[in-house]
Amino acid sequence: WFLAWMGLEISTIAILPLMTQQHHPRAIEAATKYFLTQATAAAVILFASTANAWALGDWNISQTSHPLAVTIILLALALKIGLAPMHLWLPEVLQGLDLTTGLILSTWQKLAPFALIYQIAPHTNPTLLISLGVLSALVGGWGGLNQTQLRKLMAFSTIGHWGWVIIILHFSPSLALLNVVIYIAMTTAMFLSLKGMAATKINSLAMAWPKAPILTLLAMLCLLSLGGLPPLTGFMPKWLILQELMKQDLTVVAVTMAMSALLSLFFYLR
Repeated sequence: WFLAWMGLEISTIAILPLMTQQHHPRAIEAATKYFLTQATAAAVILFASTANAWALGDWNISQTSHPLAVTIILLALALKIGLAPMHLWLPEVLQGLDLTTGLILSTWQKLAPFALIYQIAPHTNPTLLISLGVLSALVGGWGGLNQTQLRKLMAFSTIGHWGWVIIILHFSPSLALLNVVIYIAMTTAMFLSLKGMAATKINSLAMAWPKAPILTLLAMLCLLSLGGLPPLTGFMPKWLILQELMKQDLTVVAVTMAMSALLSLFFYLR
């Protein structure tokens, strides 16, 4: 756990220069917010893993079985990834960054906390994981509805997608991994096409069509795929996850997740 904590801290500190390379008050503010939330989460992880070692005499990640320690670590990692209800820093931070750094923040920076969650998921309370997942999917759907800023939209989309990943983690880890891989591919394509069009607001997309029709078409397909529209790739993990949830007799959860996907699809269509 000590090495995991150190790695998380190094990854936080390493992205700060990228965030602050534009000397703009918003970028500095975003970097400060990011640093504070990540350092807080890392400190909580160190505290909980120490408590676990104190109770059970074991620092090994795979042996973390003290219920309170596992719960605290899970919540701290959820804060690191930006799952609801610990998501409030994410839209603010993403809005202050340029699209390339935003892409790194939405994909690469989430892999380390996810790897740790993946390892402790078997010891965690499934109800907690399901609650985090459903709440994130709903927040990701509701939050994006009245946004005109593309980066904030992408931030809420990220929260929603990680909700889907977390909800299935206890029942089928391989499905969660599949979802992460597809999410990273789609988000990368989306951010890079927005960067190619130099678009940061929804209305700048409307003017992109005459300038770069093929890129705009690709961006539209990426958005629909992120929303999970059937013939596109983004539909596959959602479909498999809903199927798995139904097998686990979590019908209400599955219906809620499907509804939240409709919410996010609505703002992607816009």
